[in-house]
Amino acid sequence: MTASELTAAPSCTVHEAPPAQAKGESRTRLVVGITAVMMVLELIAGWWSHSLALLADGWHMGTHVGALGITAIAYWYARTRAGQTQFAFGTGKVYALAGFTSAGLLLMVAIGVLFEAVGRFVTPEPVAFMEAFPVAVLGLVVNLVSALLLGDTGHDHHDHAPGEHHHHDHNLRAAYLHVVADALTSMLAIVALLCGRYLSLPWVDPVVAIIGALVILKWGAGLLKETSRQLIDLDPSTKDRDQVKAALEAVEGTRVVDLHLWRVGPKQMVCVVSVASRAPKSLQEYKDLVLKAVPVDHLTVEICTGA
Repeated sequence: MTASELTAAPSCTVHEAPPAQAKGESRTRLVVGITAVMMVLELIAGWWSHSLALLADGWHMGTHVGALGITAIAYWYARTRAGQTQFAFGTGKVYALAGFTSAGLLLMVAIGVLFEAVGRFVTPEPVAFMEAFPVAVLGLVVNLVSALLLGDTGHDHHDHAPGEHHHHDHNLRAAYLHVVADALTSMLAIVALLCGRYLSLPWVDPVVAIIGALVILKWGAGLLKETSRQLIDLDPSTKDRDQVKAALEAVEGTRVVDLHLWRVGPKQMVCVVSVASRAPKSLQEYKDLVLKAVPVDHLTVEICTGA
């Protein structure tokens, strides 16, 4: 490397807090407070009215308060320790770890509701449908407001196929899925209460609880898969690595002998690559090729003379 290349070398950014997280952190704190209040109201109303769907929604909210609390703590932890070099590549994976924990909570709640719903078929209980109805509607409104708050923070809510390039803040995505799951169970609770009151179909209450639990199981499993990929460095896909390899080997006489590419946080990627060539290009030329192929925040390029 020449003296000019040393001067122009960019500083590593993985020891900075991942970008654009302040808004997500403040919105998450607000949603935690709103959800905690609604949780108490729904549990009281569900216990008093004997509505399993409403109780399920209340317990969902209870676990979501805990999960959202984990989200808020993760933001604080990652932000306050972002500059500590003890974290080899920054604190970005704290978000994935928090999302993984939240996904586990989603799965546990869904399984609990399934068991409770099956038990209600065996031993049915009378439900005060109309008394529980206003609380279910209020719960839906609160959940929709919370989803809008978390959905307006610039992250991508859409699922991606395993081979696609994405920049999920898994911490925020987990919080978003929790409130969307609550919105779903609130809607199902409303349907169950109306069917029980006007159609005399009390069995709809446990049925919709089962439907909601199955949907949440699917969401939780998807989030668990996404976060685990980042935690064990399976993200991104081979497509990104192939793009880097192709860009470098397009240079005549250059061969990629070692390549590692992985995500360490939201919009934070690391690449370590070794190239061999009898007549190598400059270090900066190789770096520019990598950065054009895939945006990375920490790039290490080793040049070996000899193909």
